Amino acid sequence: MKTRMNNLSKWGLAVGIASLSLTACKEEIIGEKTAPQSVRPSLDETIALREAEDLMETAAKEAGTSRESLANARRTRFTREQNVFFPGTLAIDFEKRTATLPLYKGIGPSGRPTYYIVTEAANFYVAKLLGINYAPKLVFGRDTEGSQEVTLTRGYLQFKGDVDFSPQRTLVAGIAATFPPSVAQPGAVADDAYSPLVVLPSGSVLNAQIVANSTGMHDRAVAIDYRKGTITLQILDGFQGGDQFYFHLVTDSSDPVAATIELGVYAPRLANLPTFGQSTEFDASALLGFSPASNGETGADNPQRQGLNSTIVDGDRDPINVFPLDPDNSKQFGNNYSPMWDAHVSAWTEEAIAAGKRRRITGFEDLQALVEAGLVTSFAGNSGEPNGFVAGLKPTNLIINCPVIAQPLRTYPGYADIE
Repeated sequence: MKTRMNNLSKWGLAVGIASLSLTACKEEIIGEKTAPQSVRPSLDETIALREAEDLMETAAKEAGTSRESLANARRTRFTREQNVFFPGTLAIDFEKRTATLPLYKGIGPSGRPTYYIVTEAANFYVAKLLGINYAPKLVFGRDTEGSQEVTLTRGYLQFKGDVDFSPQRTLVAGIAATFPPSVAQPGAVADDAYSPLVVLPSGSVLNAQIVANSTGMHDRAVAIDYRKGTITLQILDGFQGGDQFYFHLVTDSSDPVAATIELGVYAPRLANLPTFGQSTEFDASALLGFSPASNGETGADNPQRQGLNSTIVDGDRDPINVFPLDPDNSKQFGNNYSPMWDAHVSAWTEEAIAAGKRRRITGFEDLQALVEAGLVTSFAGNSGEPNGFVAGLKPTNLIINCPVIAQPLRTYPGYADIE
């Protein structure tokens, strides 16, 4: 029996809450080169690339095509104005807010089929080979309790942990305020062994998220084609660099309330990834800071609508969170991207609300200016030291796994049609 989870969680209580040859790819990953010696687990890169090739071969076999055809399909070209970051995107619809990605077949801990997507790799060459985002910071999750060691069986990824997609998602606004909610039951719950940050036998690190199995499929899934090996998922809006439509997936969260609000999988093991409140390229952290608003403007048709409170009362509309940077998959060195977003929840002050100054926060520079002006501060439930990377806000000590897909440019012909 599935029980409801109330706000007793870090968010709810603490926050109130293509093909490259193997011989050409024998270099260390960027995470290995920049990591302190104490956090440099070994990696056999030749085996890592062979593992990636095995995954592609199996995916091609399941889809009834060749690996070459599959690789070409995953390099579908989008226009410059569409500004699609994720190389493996098969199709994208900005107006409907959906993206179609490759679907992999794997093996669950019971031996039954399970289906997953792969969105990031900590190795530059593995990312290139698989057509996914390059996220070097993920290497710091290896050999921690936040990861999941997996194996390869005849080219199929075999997971130790699993996800139950059968719970009925329930979200009820708080009595005294809209956020935090009084009841939050995620629509999908992972077991204690599951983490989307998977470590293969070579030491290669991937962000591989289970999205369907015998219990159902991810709450963000719109359509799934097991025969063709594709899945269409909802993409969420956000702000980055002063521009809107920073489209990303939400797949998992370390916190049940956050997972409920964002329609993700509650994966408690993620909470063990290092290190909250450390977001720079030089920190030994798998995480990257971002900032959801707790108490922004509400109203489904309000052009200034933004915040976790809005999602609760405005019919599950995206909270429109604020992000620091784009993924740059061509940047092998000095790359600070990670899909494991370290939430630094912000709050408009009572003075700002009384003065009618609430509005959408449009980026990290804007957030910094609002904090310096005394209009925005850390949410009351945040803890830890202020993080200069996120305008001096304190972390909430929860993670949301949000792989970034695209951010259409203002010159994109359909820009005005994106609501």
